Amino acid sequence: MNRFWSKRIWDVVPYTPGEQPKDRQFIKLNTNECPYPPSPKAIEAIQAAAGDMLRLYPDPECVELRTAIAKREGLRINQIFCGNGSDEILAFAFQAFFDSEREVVFPKITYSFYPVYTDFFGLKRREVPMNPDFSDPIDLLCGQNGGVVLANPNAPTGIAVKLDTVETLLKANPDVVVIVDEAYVDFGADSAVKLIDRYPNLLVIQTTSKSRALAGLRVGWAIGDAGLIDGLRCVRDSINSYTVDRLAQAGAAAAIEDESYFQSIRTRVMRTRERVENALKEKGFTVLPSQANFLFVSCPGRDGRKLLDGLRQRGILVRWWDKPDIRDWLRISIGTDEEMAALIAGLEELV
Repeated sequence: MNRFWSKRIWDVVPYTPGEQPKDRQFIKLNTNECPYPPSPKAIEAIQAAAGDMLRLYPDPECVELRTAIAKREGLRINQIFCGNGSDEILAFAFQAFFDSEREVVFPKITYSFYPVYTDFFGLKRREVPMNPDFSDPIDLLCGQNGGVVLANPNAPTGIAVKLDTVETLLKANPDVVVIVDEAYVDFGADSAVKLIDRYPNLLVIQTTSKSRALAGLRVGWAIGDAGLIDGLRCVRDSINSYTVDRLAQAGAAAAIEDESYFQSIRTRVMRTRERVENALKEKGFTVLPSQANFLFVSCPGRDGRKLLDGLRQRGILVRWWDKPDIRDWLRISIGTDEEMAALIAGLEELV
């Protein structure tokens, strides 16, 4: 701790992102990036935007991008908010909708940025224990709280809840904001976007990073009641109005409009996921049912950290957490068929 730090961050434990190695070539299955390139139309749009207009600030309201999202979802532009990746929007949302007097609740095993945000913004939190099968403890997220955050599908488990379950959560928490983080929704889960017009307390957050292969562009968006969108705008404009740059807005809008390319790569990922899940189960691994672009995997009787290290020695990166409930589990991103074949071969050698 540096003596010049604010007291507010003395005890904060920052989020640890997945390794981005620079010292050697790895098969990267540790950060849930798409194994396929972005839409060619997105690349063309970025290149076209990289001209003289870069001397000017980008559109702070992201009108073109919000219009593309609204058109795809059948919503109004005032129900859309865009930001510099879904993590930034989550940070804005924690500031806009949660207060220090009441607890924010979310599952104990979920996206590890949520507890970081509560600590950083001085909020109280209650992390509720998972069900024995690692499914979300929905009953424990109902009532007696100051806000709810649900990743659907969940990370790192990959398990999704159905739309009627999300609706149960909304009905049980009518006076607080329910954030549904849908970073992985495009790989087989039901989106809660179709509930937006019925529940003014629902905020859905999505991203271009996974199913649209644009993790390097850093674009995300929130969908919700116009009042919630105004709250996000208030926070943004109190910090930095120009969060999404000109190139990112152009590329993201083109990617959203290229529906056929989006459908093709998400389908390829889901097919590979199913093949790998079946192959690992045949070899004795436990694999949770995933509707994301990754699998959560363990091998009975095997130490998760040793499997992590063994794969790294073989040039394959996966994700592992030093937490009691999941210490023997690995989160494995879905790569190309060739990359997943190498993963399966590496695990066979290790077990």
